[in-house]
Order: sequence, then C-alpha cells, then structure tokens
Amino acid sequence: MTRIATWVLCFITSQAIAQTRISGTIRDGHGESLPGANIFISDSYDGTSSTADGTFSFSTEETGKRMLQVTSIGYVHFEMIVELTGQDVKVEPVLQEEVSELDAVVISAGSYTAGEEKRRTVLKPLDIATTAGATADIAGALNSLPGTQKVGESGRLFVRGGDGSEARTFVDGMLVLNSYSPSAPNTPSRGRFLPFMFKGTSFSTGGYSAEYGQALSSALVLNSKDKAELNQTDIGLLSVGADVAHTQVWDKGSWSGKVQYTNLRPYMNVINQRVDWINPTTSLEGTTAFRQEMGKGMIKAFASVSQTDFSLYRHSILDPNFKQAFDLSNRYRYGNLSYKTELSNGWGLRGGVAYSYNRNEIGLDGNPAEETEEGTHVKLVGERSLSRDVEWHIGAEVIDRDYSATRYNDTIRLTLSKSFHESIAAAFTEAEVLISRKLVTKVGLRYEYNSLQQTSGTDPRASLAFKPGKRGQFSLAYGIFRQSAPNAYLSLAHQLGPSRAEHLILNYQILADQQTFRVEAYYKRYSNLIKFNNGDPGLINNAGYGYARGFEVFWRDNKSLRNVDYWVSYSYLDTQRDYMNYPMAAVPTFASAHNLSVVYKHFIKAVKSQVGLTYSYASPRTYYNPNQPGEKFLSDHTPSYHDLSVNISYLPKNWLILYASCTNLMGRDNIFGYEYSTAADASGQFPGRAIRQPATHFMFLGVFITLSKNKSMNQLPNL
Repeated sequence: MTRIATWVLCFITSQAIAQTRISGTIRDGHGESLPGANIFISDSYDGTSSTADGTFSFSTEETGKRMLQVTSIGYVHFEMIVELTGQDVKVEPVLQEEVSELDAVVISAGSYTAGEEKRRTVLKPLDIATTAGATADIAGALNSLPGTQKVGESGRLFVRGGDGSEARTFVDGMLVLNSYSPSAPNTPSRGRFLPFMFKGTSFSTGGYSAEYGQALSSALVLNSKDKAELNQTDIGLLSVGADVAHTQVWDKGSWSGKVQYTNLRPYMNVINQRVDWINPTTSLEGTTAFRQEMGKGMIKAFASVSQTDFSLYRHSILDPNFKQAFDLSNRYRYGNLSYKTELSNGWGLRGGVAYSYNRNEIGLDGNPAEETEEGTHVKLVGERSLSRDVEWHIGAEVIDRDYSATRYNDTIRLTLSKSFHESIAAAFTEAEVLISRKLVTKVGLRYEYNSLQQTSGTDPRASLAFKPGKRGQFSLAYGIFRQSAPNAYLSLAHQLGPSRAEHLILNYQILADQQTFRVEAYYKRYSNLIKFNNGDPGLINNAGYGYARGFEVFWRDNKSLRNVDYWVSYSYLDTQRDYMNYPMAAVPTFASAHNLSVVYKHFIKAVKSQVGLTYSYASPRTYYNPNQPGEKFLSDHTPSYHDLSVNISYLPKNWLILYASCTNLMGRDNIFGYEYSTAADASGQFPGRAIRQPATHFMFLGVFITLSKNKSMNQLPNL
C-alpha cells in the first residue's frame, strides 16, 4: 500500500514538474504593445489573450517541441517553435500589419495596372462594348481614358505625345505584331481582337514593368479568359455582316471560337461616303481559344486569323478628275501558347510562344507591291515570394522577326526590294518590396541585345507608392524605354538604332467603393528619333529628339447615381518634336493640347435597356501648309473636334438583344488635317483638301441571340 502511494505521489509530482509557464509581451511592427491578441499552443486548449499593455502569461502541460501561434485582427498570423521542458519560456512576438486589398498601397504612376487583379483591370469587355462611339473596339474605348489623343483618321492609340506605332499590344504577356486591321487611306482602323475573348484590359500610359519592351509610349496588355463555365452558342445578325460563336466546356477545360463575316457594301449603298469605293471592305475573321487545367497550372492557346480586301479610287488633289485605282488584300495570322504553374519549391513559372504573320498585297493602277512581316516571340518568367514583403520575378525573351517589301516601278521597269532580319534577346528582373503598410517600391532592369545593329543597352525602371491615409495615395515612376525604328526606315538603313524615351510620372489616386479619382503629371524626353538629313529619306539617322509633358484628371463613379456608371477624363499635353523631315522642333500633327471625354451609361430596368452616351472633345491640331513661309512651319490649325455618340441595348428576352449605335449624332463636320498636292497649280499655289471622316455618321444595328441551358445568358458583354 505504501508502495502504491509512493508511485501515485511520484506521478503527481512529475505532472506538476512537466507544466511550463509561457509569458512575454506582444508588440506590433512599430514596437507598440498589442492588446487583445490571442496566443496559444497548436492542437491544444492552452492559451490566453494579451492584456492592455500587451503582456501575457499561461501554463501548459504539453511537452517537447510545439507550435506557438499568435493571432490578431489586422495582423499577419505569427508562428514559432518552442521547446517545452518544464522550464519557464519567455517570448516576445512581433506581429506585422496585414495589408488587405482595400487598404493596400499599390504602384499606380503612369499605369492602370497595379496591385490585385481587380485593380489591374481598367476596362472589362462590358465597358468596351457599351462605350458609345467605340463600336466594341478596344482602342476606341481606351481613347476615352486620360493620356490618349483623338486621331480620328487613324483609330489607333496615340499616347502622351507618342504616335500610333509607339503603343504596343500584348496578349497574355506575349507581343502582337500588326495589331490593327488594314484600312483605306485617312480612314480609321480597328483592333484585330474581339473584346469577348478577354477578361480584362490593362492599359499603361508610361512607367510600365521591365517585363515589357519594344514599346516607346504605351503597353496595352490583354488578359484572355480562363476556363469557361457554361456551354453556349451566340449568333449575331449585323448591319455590316454576321457572326457565330460557340463555347464548349468539359471537366477541366474549355474551348471557344468565333467566326465573323463583314461586308460593307450594303451599308455604304445606304449611307453616303466621302470615299470613292470600287469594292468596299470585306473581311472574314476567325478567333479561337483553348483552356486546359493541368495539375496546379493551366495551358492556354489563342489564335486569330483574318482576310481583308478592298479597292477604291484615289483622286488627285491638283486635278480631282484624275484618279488612280488602289486595292489592298491583307492576310493575317496570330497565335500564342502560354502556360502558368506553381512549382513545389515556392517558385511560380509562366511562359509562352507567339507567332505573328502579316502580308499586304497592294496595287496602284495595276502596279503591284507587297509587304510582309513575320515574327516569333518566346518568353519565360520565374516568380517567387522571397518573404512576406518581397515579390521577385526574373525572365528572358527573344523577339525574332523578318520584314520585306517589294514594289514594281513602271517608269523604270524595275522591281525594288528592301528587307531586314532582326533578333532581339532580352533579360529582365524586377522586385516589389513592401517597406511598410504605407510604402511600397518596385525596382527593375531590362537588358536588350539587337542582332541587326549588334548593340545592347540596359534600361532601369523604378516606381514608388506612398499611402498616407485610408484611401488616397501618391505614386512616382521613372523609366527608360526603347523601340526599334519603324519597318519602312529600318529596311532602308539597317544601322538605325532604337528610339528612346525617358518617363517621369507623379500621380495621386483615391480608390473608394465603386469610385475612382486620379490626377497625374508627367514628363517624357525623346531621343534617337528618326530624322532625314536635309529632308532626304535616303539619308536617315537617329538625330531626332523631342519632349512631352502634361497632366491628366480622371473620375469614375458607378455609385452615386442609381443604375448609372459614368467617367470623365481630361488631358493636357504640351509636346514638340524635331524628327522625320521637320526643319525645326514643332508640335506634331497628331497632337492636340486638350482632350476631354465624358462617358455615361444608364441601365433602365423598367424597359430592360441600357443607354450609353459619349461626348469627346479635342482642341485644334497642327498641319503643314506648303503655301506658308518656312518660318511658319506647322503654324496652321484644324478646327476643334466634337463628337456626341449614342448606343442602346434592348433586352426583350434575357437571351435576345437588339442593339443600335450612332457616332457623331449631331453631324459635326470634323476635320483632322489637310493634305496638299506635291505640285503647284498655275498660280504657283499648292492646292489642298481637308481630311474628314469617311461619312458624317457611322450607324450600326445588330440582333444578338444566345442559345444555352441558362436562359439568362446573353451577349451584352460582347457587343
């Protein structure tokens, strides 16, 4: 009996000895005590909460190495291993503030692409489709945002003093060559890609990531959709053609495809045109996307093919009765294959390959000419979180392209040819560092080697964001960007180096619930632009230069007014260039000092309709008048540009949409510039004519039908 009592006493004593007292003080990242934090041993009932001064103390009978955890709302979860031996343990946990999506400070200078995915998407397909005047064209909708210029005779993106060739398009990070459809002279072109294939559009007007190169002024990044969720078939009957699309879904993948036929002849027989058409534009376009989940990753395949043909008469300015037949046939192919996955060692890996092919066959009064560009882009990027506060990515890419152009000169009975092969190898690295909850920075470098000139260069990129309060934040960005000379000049002079632009940007932005306010100022300095010696295109060099500076204001609100989404954009631009055949530095013909857009969208539930209005204004642009003395180069100005466009979508059934749109509702005679004869008339003057819209209005009608098991599905996001 005594022996049993002794064993019981020893057991009780051992249990008392095995108890461990854990104590300490919990503090935040600034060294301040943190009350109310929960501290406990994993997989046990032992723990407590910190007091008003951040201290805590509790005992546990657990032994050995155990996980100690500390949690507090608004702070990152804390874990550490402690050795429990019966001896007192003292710990001093430090909790870092957790950065939520709403409170996060993000890089935003010069870019609408920063932070979480929701923040990166500036315009979704529905925004593009329902912006009046855009006619479901991605570039057309982006022209309602700050930093863009109204260049109605082109239809392309002209960003902050840069011309249309300086804005590059990327699909899932892969470069697209020749991203616009061909168009008749002085008529606007459209982007080749249909918005319904993409889940969002990211638009950077400067200061963009080191990952993107060969873009002097802007990077337009189209993010294709992931795996679709529902099977559906879409049919569109249009005033300019027809289209049909289908989406098929299976367990871990999906396929989508669309075929669209466009024929403008019936439309142009009804609407008077200022273009003397022989055969108005016809085109056949097909787009397809394949998605397949593979383990922790996804493989995406995207392809677009098109064929476009048109012909017209070009009338002489000196003698309008003299005309020449001009015809164009375009063949275009684009495809990319991309893959993204998470590796077991903490790395994320993404990469892809893209192929572009563009061929123009041109005839001028029977004299043929051809132009072909073919390119391949290969990219591989690794990404990793080095810590909770440091995101790092590193990558490499190769852009390889061939260009050739030939034309037959009937006067000398000779075929003239020019061509080049260019291969650009690039490496880039970038790190985003969360210095504190209020301060984040991103620093990167991009290195490029060009095989054509056998030259290389390194371009720094850096940005900083500071968030002093709950909503507003300041951002600063700096970077150097380069881009190869345009094909027409590089094929004549292979020694031409890349043009360069230096960006400096400061902005202030407030992101509230369904409201955005943004004001931004910038300065750009151009160097190595193309220049003709004494105006002779045969003597080309990189002596051109220029600058662009200005500020922009953007306000978007879909909260204050019920069922209304609207935004207001204003841009001021001061720019000059001495490039091409300019005899002196001057404001280029595509630049307007003031640009204003007001976009209004209203969904009227009572009649199941959505109405859109867009008003656009641009101040006068310069143009060259050869009848002016040389010292008045580009001193003449066009009238200001005004456009009020409207569209309406009516849903008599959830699966049926009736759609109508009209540009330039007020019928203003907008003039984009003037072109002059190269020969003087009998009085010694050079006659000229205005560059106008092909027609006062562009009207579009469509009936869109969706067939699916879900009768509420429709094509409103795709119009």
